[in-house]
Amino acid sequence: MDYEIGRVSRTGNREDNQDRLAALETEHGVLLALADGMGGQHGGALAAQTLIDTVSAELAHYALPVPQPQQFLTQLLTRAHQAVHAAGRAAQPPLDPGTTAVLCLIQNGTATWAHVGDSRLYLFRKDVALYRTRDHSYVEDLYRAGKLTLARRQGHPMRNYVTQCVGLQRSIPKFSLSRSVTLEPGDVLLLCSDGLWEPLDDAQLGTLLAEGDLDQSLNRLGERAEEASWPRSDNISALAIRIRRLAEPADLEAAEAAERAGEDRLSDAIEEIERTLRQYEHEMKN
Repeated sequence: MDYEIGRVSRTGNREDNQDRLAALETEHGVLLALADGMGGQHGGALAAQTLIDTVSAELAHYALPVPQPQQFLTQLLTRAHQAVHAAGRAAQPPLDPGTTAVLCLIQNGTATWAHVGDSRLYLFRKDVALYRTRDHSYVEDLYRAGKLTLARRQGHPMRNYVTQCVGLQRSIPKFSLSRSVTLEPGDVLLLCSDGLWEPLDDAQLGTLLAEGDLDQSLNRLGERAEEASWPRSDNISALAIRIRRLAEPADLEAAEAAERAGEDRLSDAIEEIERTLRQYEHEMKN
């Protein structure tokens, strides 16, 4: 697979930047991650950085492609949630840090994503947004229930109130997961914090991302978002990947072989554990 990755992260009118992002590239896939630390909570930067660090560390234990991408993303977010909660408890004084999260796994010519909170993922094809994640927010819930118009949703005083996040409390949040979507050359996947998408509409995003250098396009979008929301601009962060060419049949065969090898290693490990349990079963009973 041939692709291009671009990124931007701006502080805006805030004192510090609590957004974090990462593009984790392997031989047979890419994992994109973006986190927006909750500005109203102490430790937003701690939460966002812990999420990125945890996802990076977890990915090191797996070989892409993974056979069950939705389950894999759920596991990553669950581990990240637990790590953020533990980091808050270990802080002095203890904190209740929280963050939004978007993960996108690209492998075998498909994209699968998961998100929590109001950071978004878009899939643009020929500058049209084919997919967009649904925000976990109070205002989005009102809008989906027909209790709020589109015009009133923009600029609503509670527009930044999220209903789900990573960290903050002990219980596992509700993750939203996509199906695996087949990609085409020219597709652009965009992960962004609300500082980018809130002041801009989908058409502006898609038009600028349709062609040209991704880093330059994202920087222009960041500048537009900052100007549109000045002097109350939030942190503005975005991470995007443009698919230039998908894997050839030989590449896919190699990826499938790696996937089968991973499944075989897992099966062997499970069998070894079961054999050990049978061997020492009488001792455990005693």
